[in-house]
Amino acid sequence: MSEIRSVSAREILDSRGNPAVEVEVESAAGTCGRASVPAGASTGGAEAFELRDGDRKRYEGKGVRKALRNIEELIAPEIVGMDLFDQCGIDQEMCLADGTPDKSSLGANAILGVSLACARTAAMELGLPLYRYLGGSNAKYLPVPMLNVFNGGVHSGAPCAFQEFMLRCAQADSFSDALCRSRRVISALRQLLEERKWSVAVGDEGGFAPHELRGGCCAVLEMLTSAIERAGLTPGEDMTIALDVAANSFFHDGIYDYSLFEENGAKLTAAEQIGFLKELTLKFPVDSIEDGLAEESWQDWRTLTAELGEKCQLVGDDLFVTNFQRLRKGVEEKCANAILLKPNQIGTLTECCDTAFLAHNNNYRTIVSHRSGETCDPFIADLAVALGSGQIKAGSLARGERVAKYNQLLRIEEQLGETAVYGLFK
Repeated sequence: MSEIRSVSAREILDSRGNPAVEVEVESAAGTCGRASVPAGASTGGAEAFELRDGDRKRYEGKGVRKALRNIEELIAPEIVGMDLFDQCGIDQEMCLADGTPDKSSLGANAILGVSLACARTAAMELGLPLYRYLGGSNAKYLPVPMLNVFNGGVHSGAPCAFQEFMLRCAQADSFSDALCRSRRVISALRQLLEERKWSVAVGDEGGFAPHELRGGCCAVLEMLTSAIERAGLTPGEDMTIALDVAANSFFHDGIYDYSLFEENGAKLTAAEQIGFLKELTLKFPVDSIEDGLAEESWQDWRTLTAELGEKCQLVGDDLFVTNFQRLRKGVEEKCANAILLKPNQIGTLTECCDTAFLAHNNNYRTIVSHRSGETCDPFIADLAVALGSGQIKAGSLARGERVAKYNQLLRIEEQLGETAVYGLFK
């Protein structure tokens, strides 16, 4: 046993220049670990509560000083003296101290910062890599990177309703090889944009976001397919495309209204939206679709899963929000076949892991994911290996806060050596 001696917190800035919570936990032996908490722009309605100050004179109300006070004045007294290695007990104690189902009393960002910092300090105390401490001796699976190469929706100013277009290189020989191949495609895509004299500026997650785009998501998919071919790879075999539709952002009054983001965009019923998604998988090398429908449209999700689930990975993000109960409902109602895991959606490491285990036990694929407002903390890279998630979303090969996760996975791959396994879904 090693006791928690102190807990402290500070306000740092995330990748959008907004305040974020950073926590340090020190053990009785003097070991000190640190963790920080990201924030999303496109958020599900059932996500845990992110506590902000609301003072418009400071960071437009987005300060986190209230969360810091809760950590130092309310959370610390509850867990100082507890066993550092009792992660479940620590997380449970914080949830009890909060006393709300969505962590709206203390703030999920406050609770999660402490939860992650405790785990990192515990790993350091034992002299173990974080992925080994969290995942045990069989933590050896390197995730397939889902690299964001084109940003739309609320993540950029590009006139495209879909939020993310990603590359998936599951057929590579290793994680490092997957990054190398993906980098070739990104370079080819940049060349295509430059040849058209389009902007090569990037969005929140590092993907290109040209405002000159016309033709919406189909135009992007055509361009990505061409980039894969230009890179010397075969679309659908060497490289596939994943979509984050983020349908909530353009779903209003029962209609999927593409005109909110795209000039002359269509307005589709749920049945038409399902048909459109199916059409995209037939015309393009798309094998993964996230949040293709609105988060509370359970019956429509059942229909989509029944019609497309055998062929395509259907990912629930806003649908499940890393919530055990929502995933259990999805399993019972046969909605989606994969889940995004974002620790800040649920608020503790323990609850995130519980949801991952429920997914694996019901043959749902899991994808550990970043947020659009990220920090340079690479915790999710270790978490992806620890959980054997098989996939990770961490943005493009651009912007330091995104690349930090991929660099950490390269280090882990090197540490694992010949025991490393890549391409869990071959």
